[in-house]
Amino acid sequence: MVGWTCERRVNTLGVPVLTDTMLTRHCSRCLLLTTLAAAGCGDDSGAANVGDNDTATAAASTAVATSDANETAAADSSSGSAQDPCTVTAEAARDCVEKDRYVEDLTFIADVRAPGSAHWQEVQDLCADRLTDLGYEVDLFEYGSGVNVVGRKVGTTAAEEIVVIGAHYDHIPDCVGADDNATGVAGVLEIARVLADGSFPRTLMVACWDEEEQGLLGSIAFVQWAVASAADIAIYFNFDMIGFASDEPDSQAFPPGIDLLFPTQLAEVEANDNRADFVVAIADEYAHDQMVSLEMHANAVGLPNLVGQLSATLKNEDLVADLRRSDHAPFWVADFPAIFLSDSANFRNGAYHCLNGEDTLDTLDHDFATGVVQATVGAVVDALNGL
Repeated sequence: MVGWTCERRVNTLGVPVLTDTMLTRHCSRCLLLTTLAAAGCGDDSGAANVGDNDTATAAASTAVATSDANETAAADSSSGSAQDPCTVTAEAARDCVEKDRYVEDLTFIADVRAPGSAHWQEVQDLCADRLTDLGYEVDLFEYGSGVNVVGRKVGTTAAEEIVVIGAHYDHIPDCVGADDNATGVAGVLEIARVLADGSFPRTLMVACWDEEEQGLLGSIAFVQWAVASAADIAIYFNFDMIGFASDEPDSQAFPPGIDLLFPTQLAEVEANDNRADFVVAIADEYAHDQMVSLEMHANAVGLPNLVGQLSATLKNEDLVADLRRSDHAPFWVADFPAIFLSDSANFRNGAYHCLNGEDTLDTLDHDFATGVVQATVGAVVDALNGL
């Protein structure tokens, strides 16, 4: 990293320094972790859509399992355990999300923060200091050209199984990047706060990734470490632009061919006059159960959602590159389950990368983003409990 000496614990996760050779090497579980650039979507070969009947059945099953787990957790709490009230149930965690705290962090983060800049450093420090103050074990994960901040809360009975929630904190020069991706980082920090005093079977990792805008370098380095360490990533939730919404007709566009992948979902959007009022959540097939949980929680908080699933084969194809433009993509390549949550970036927000306007706070819908955080924290709690 340019011009900075770290005083915190550095690289205790054991990741080697990232080199060009490592970026293109093969490893035991993954393909080449390169060429994750955007392109148009194509046909539906190998796609697995989320049909209404299948989703409803799976959601019902998940709801039953969640209810049983919640009753058990509540009983444990009433018998004198130290479990934080916000984390006794997934529903309680949802209710503990505070919009004002999210907006306060968003307001601070939303400024120019290209790698190496003063505010990039300040946001990196915010992630590290906040997670430390919340009681997480914090690592500054240096990988050569950048620094990820990773907080860890070790699980109780299945600590080897890891649930990760993350967002990239870097951005491009000369653009505030309020939606991209100050919203995602603020959302991740709010989830970290809500879950800080909880006790869960699985380990929770909270990540602020670096250099997403330079080719997903930070998340690639982490995935390389995870593969080399034989880490058991149970699920990764990725936030990238979760704050822009509109109820204006025809405010939502889609990449070419998306209708072939998700015809049912697209028909619902068209029936709503193409309003950009929903969160997009795209999962690979290995994240199916967590996707069902996320959809259930989104519906519970009244958050419109477009939920889709890609097969293990299709998720890494160039045909769906528009669905692989963020830090979940390396997880998919390594066959770690992952869900991408977004407001759909340039297909909705004209100020993406400040191309057609300024990506500033006044353009965002904080109630919408709060709903995304609420739905996600519910699904994260379910995942941490092994549901």
